[in-house]
Amino acid sequence: MKDALKVYGPIAAIILILLIITMRLIAPPPPMELRFAAGGADGQYYALAEQYAAALAEHGIEVEVLETAGTVENYRLLGAGDADVALLQGGIASDEDRQAVQSLGGVLAEPYWIFVRRESLALDFGDLNGTSIAAGPDGSGTRAMTERLQAEWGGAWAPLSPLSGNSAATALINEQVGAAVFTASVDASYVQDLLNRPDIRLIGVRRANGLAMRDAALAPVTLFEGVVNMDRNIPSTDVSLIAAIAQLGVREDLHPALQAVLLEAAEPIHDGGTMITRGGTFPDATRTDLTLSAEARRFYRKGPTFLRRYFSFGWANFLERAWVFLIPLITLMIPLVQMAPPVYRWRIRRKIYVWYNDLHELERRGFAAKDDSGRQKVLSEIQALQHEVGQVDVPVSYNDELYHLRSHINFVEALIARQASKGTA
Repeated sequence: MKDALKVYGPIAAIILILLIITMRLIAPPPPMELRFAAGGADGQYYALAEQYAAALAEHGIEVEVLETAGTVENYRLLGAGDADVALLQGGIASDEDRQAVQSLGGVLAEPYWIFVRRESLALDFGDLNGTSIAAGPDGSGTRAMTERLQAEWGGAWAPLSPLSGNSAATALINEQVGAAVFTASVDASYVQDLLNRPDIRLIGVRRANGLAMRDAALAPVTLFEGVVNMDRNIPSTDVSLIAAIAQLGVREDLHPALQAVLLEAAEPIHDGGTMITRGGTFPDATRTDLTLSAEARRFYRKGPTFLRRYFSFGWANFLERAWVFLIPLITLMIPLVQMAPPVYRWRIRRKIYVWYNDLHELERRGFAAKDDSGRQKVLSEIQALQHEVGQVDVPVSYNDELYHLRSHINFVEALIARQASKGTA
């Protein structure tokens, strides 16, 4: 046992030191928590952020969902480093936003809904010039989109009302505003309510295709006749809408492993169809007005990494970070491990050879002794040697050599004892 420790102990220590050095050299692990800037607590972005939080929790990643005023505030939080990921309405990014934020791709189409009273003469967004419009508070995506469209159309516009969601829908129903606009999913409760009201009418954007050609984060969509309600034929005709493509935005320095796990979660969350998009449309690498991150480009081309297909998030990430150093480490470890058995065998045999050398010396001294006391002393040393050899624990494969030695010790002991008896006689 002692010989094994003397041989394998230093090798184990060397391997441990190499492992410690390797652990210090490999890239740091990703953080296991994220701050997700969403939107209002009653909005679709917040609900989607909670779905991401549940998906990432399965990998041990804690997600803090931040309630915000909307996309404009989300951009500010990402740029300031106060959020790591956010859902961002397409089409409103500034040049400064594009420098600080990268995209993981478009994840859903949010039509820009324009509702007016049934008696209104407006047929297109440009016809709302001079009309009071409920367009949400400052910092919201709907307000930013409205201001952008106003700038595209030009002319004089009435001040925008900060009402949003259900409050904006109620104000339109009560004739407190002339129009209510929303950048929202077709499933939003207030959108469904207004679509089904006989006193409210949905108008489209006649130049939706032209707008989409000017911005990759905008897309023309059509709400087809009868798709909302076939029995009541709602809408009564096809309506051309412009849709902002909501995208998953991240800080440019967000760890690639976290980007990859967000992309893995995005597909089951967003690949379903809606009244305006077919299933499988999202996530989409092309529908974004931000720079697609390097990890997103790799993911859309190749999917999850090889290791991620077979290992959990934690193990796959560790191996992906460590493999550059593990390969040379293993290369060094192989000869070390291969060297151990020969060294161990050499130590055992060397000890046996040393005992044989001692035995040979005792035999010489025994025959050279001039009197009985000298021979008795040699015999005592031979017995001590026999006891020492008998206490040694060696692997089974070396027992034959050990027992040969012990038999030879007995043989020499018998020779010296016989010589002693002759001397006595």
